[in-house]
Amino acid sequence: MGPANLLINPLQFRLTVDRLAHQLVEEHGDFSSSAVIGVQPRGIRLASRLMDRIEGILGSRPRYGELDTTFFRDDFRRRDQPLRAAETNLDFTVEGLRIVIVDDVLYTGRTIRAAMDALLAHGRPDTIELAVLIDRRFSRELPIEAKYVGRSVDSLDSQRVQVLWAEHDGGEDRVELGNPVADHG
Repeated sequence: MGPANLLINPLQFRLTVDRLAHQLVEEHGDFSSSAVIGVQPRGIRLASRLMDRIEGILGSRPRYGELDTTFFRDDFRRRDQPLRAAETNLDFTVEGLRIVIVDDVLYTGRTIRAAMDALLAHGRPDTIELAVLIDRRFSRELPIEAKYVGRSVDSLDSQRVQVLWAEHDGGEDRVELGNPVADHG
């Protein structure tokens, strides 16, 4: 992989998370009939940031959960290495709630399909919406669309969009697009 291009710098990152939080509050009000659920492992980072911002706006924290999709993925039996499951933490019923699933990058749609399957194993929500930091628009394999999008990115399948979190990845919050190595042969 060649050098990475900066897609979102730290200031843009903070503003984007703030905007997404405000959009969620605008749509869900006080969250009395809604909940936010982060997809393990990297979606929980965005969900946690959104929860902090929403709490700052509302003065209270909405229902929040974390969802593991490992064994709901359509490719979990196709891997060479055994998968390590993350934890699902849902201390409330999703029955009848408006659920916002949160992930960092929407790519093929397969992780979100798995997240919906995992969520439905816990009840039947009233609606399911999707919030993502990055939407790789032209890479979808399934008809899945985010309602709340931080930034849409047009990229090649061979490129990697990487969301880097200050507290987990070192440095500052940012999003990078890794370029494929040019073939000079």
